[in-house]
Amino acid sequence: MRVALIAPDPGHPLLAATAELLAAEHTVLPLDPAAGAAGAPGATPDVCLLKARTPAALELARELERRGSVVLNSAAATERCQDRIAMAELARAAGLPFAATRAFASLTELVSSAAGRPDRPLVVKSRRSRKHDLVARVDGSEGLRALEPTWGQEPVVVQDFAPNNGWDHKLWVVGDRVFAGLRRSELATGAQGPTATREELPPRWTESALRVGEVFDLEVYGVDVIETADGTPLIVDVNAFPGIRDQAGAPPALADLILRRARAT
Repeated sequence: MRVALIAPDPGHPLLAATAELLAAEHTVLPLDPAAGAAGAPGATPDVCLLKARTPAALELARELERRGSVVLNSAAATERCQDRIAMAELARAAGLPFAATRAFASLTELVSSAAGRPDRPLVVKSRRSRKHDLVARVDGSEGLRALEPTWGQEPVVVQDFAPNNGWDHKLWVVGDRVFAGLRRSELATGAQGPTATREELPPRWTESALRVGEVFDLEVYGVDVIETADGTPLIVDVNAFPGIRDQAGAPPALADLILRRARAT
């Protein structure tokens, strides 16, 4: 079997460990995500892991799908997770506990609107999810204006800041396996950085995480959840193929998913 990796860093711990598990019996080859469709290899891979999310990487993934490769996650599902408004609408329509999300054509438009004079804390994010995008808590109009010199023309979304205990619950799903970690939120007042621990999840949280995969047509993904003041979980983001680190069972789960998906075709 031929397995291709569309990834900016094929040496990423999850990908490298998975490749090592497969290498004895299968061929694993990296593909340049910047090459676009022109970078598709002559021999079509059986399975392709789409770790990159750039337009060129999506173009390459679509070409491999057209040739018959199984792409995890599909180009369409990966692209769907990049628009935070589409993400929120899809999740809420499916009954998932997703944070209410509003869109503005630019941060400057938000600053100039009635919503730019909030009487409660807000979370402001880039509408397009990508590396080094905008994710910030602001406690009033002054905080919004402070972002404007750098992010003024950025299309943004706004969510009400939900009071919580200052920890982010990071749920990572590989096939039907759910892994979880607890990480200090960078948006929390007095946050001290990304100290992380593993955690056991309540069954309903696991069920919600797996439901996200069904709704978004994802097989390898992350779900960011906060526990609100009354103990209710609230989904604030969904990520296609995140960097799942420090989860010993993740590489075997990914290798197993690859083999199962290859056998199913």
